[in-house]
Amino acid sequence: MPISRRALLGGIGSGLALAACARLPQMTLSNDHPHYDYVLTAEPAPIELIPGTRTPAWCFNGGFPAAPIRARQGREISILFRNRLPEPTTIHWHGLRIPIEMDGVPFLSQPPVKPGEDFVYRFTPPDAGTFWYHPHVNSLEQLGRGLVGAIIVDEAEPVGFDQDVPLLLKNWHIQDDGGFAPFTSPRAAFRMGTAGAYESVNGIQNPSYSVPPGALVRLRFLNVDNTVMYKVAIPDHPAWIIAIDGSPVAKPIPLEQHEMGPGMRLDVALVAPAASGKTVSIKNAKGRLLFNLLELKTAGEPITSPRQVAALPANPLPKPDLAQAEVMNFVFEWEGAVTPVGADGKPNHRFWTINRRAWEGMSATNIPQPLATLELGKTYIFRLKNVTPHSHPIHLHGFIWTVLGSNQKTFETFHTDTVLLQKNEQVEVAFVADNPGRWMYHCHVIEHMKTGLMGYITVK
Repeated sequence: MPISRRALLGGIGSGLALAACARLPQMTLSNDHPHYDYVLTAEPAPIELIPGTRTPAWCFNGGFPAAPIRARQGREISILFRNRLPEPTTIHWHGLRIPIEMDGVPFLSQPPVKPGEDFVYRFTPPDAGTFWYHPHVNSLEQLGRGLVGAIIVDEAEPVGFDQDVPLLLKNWHIQDDGGFAPFTSPRAAFRMGTAGAYESVNGIQNPSYSVPPGALVRLRFLNVDNTVMYKVAIPDHPAWIIAIDGSPVAKPIPLEQHEMGPGMRLDVALVAPAASGKTVSIKNAKGRLLFNLLELKTAGEPITSPRQVAALPANPLPKPDLAQAEVMNFVFEWEGAVTPVGADGKPNHRFWTINRRAWEGMSATNIPQPLATLELGKTYIFRLKNVTPHSHPIHLHGFIWTVLGSNQKTFETFHTDTVLLQKNEQVEVAFVADNPGRWMYHCHVIEHMKTGLMGYITVK
């Protein structure tokens, strides 16, 4: 059933009130569209990132960051999407296990939404957690200009945090005057991509958030960048990982440093210092150095009843049958600077391949062959092998993987929709192919995706 206005706003709670101090507004519900839970408009919207300048961004609902969409696990949500950009676009709901018709990939799952057109996204999220949304059209520019946002699926039953703070990590490709710099270059695209020059959290450099002394705080980190990796650390205060890429971990894991590639998320829980005026510094580790990302400051009425970090309820993922699983190998490879040239003399940069195939693009009349065709309901083990000198966050639409093991590190089995493959790493993941459709399968470094490191699988 659709979420009522009262239930939806009640579910937002104090987390967004806190986030509003760092420019995370509430998503408003329009009385003009009573049949939808949300109205989401993609449109040009000049914003101020560098103080005193204007950046010609493209945003959702007129500003950055877009207010988080809040849904409830197991309840239908309806979103009226309006394209008011000068070019076609779509919305992909990254990490959500939803029907293929709602997945937002042009031509593969839906026609592109043309300028001036509307499209209704309607689905029931089975999993609670931290997810995000973005276009899958002209991704370098549309994501680079700011078309990213968080969609938070609250647990079916409340889990008892005092504060809930979404934190969108993005490094903007802007110049000193606020104008955009190039989003890519061939030289960078066949390495680790083109990093922006203005690092931000929720559109601000090094923001500060107030939290009550003694509060149990849930921090939702979302790497919505095109390229940049973040390594989150809280060196001087105890904190625990409670979910990775939207999926709860079986037991909270003490946070030391956790690396997030583009598209990845991390939920961290901590108990704020009991005294007022204390600071918790949250860092980004770059090599051996730690740089400030944001800080929490204790202020206001203290919470005196005891708080402790506990595991989140598990999501209802189908359990893979490993004994009957079929193993498939996927090799992610680097072709270096080999650049095909078209009949018009223009280069067609394809630096990356999956199983020796570079993504050639698609249109309404030309859908390439899938990388693999899977049988509905069957368990598969994907053996992901990175033989390139660079890292790749590999993402499969429509499913959540169970990560079984790696040839480079040890860990407890966990669930994710995006695996960060390090240089020369091989990772095995398992899943049940229970969601029919044609599902994109790609690196989430957008320049890698756009220069070959993308394909799709078919489940039927």
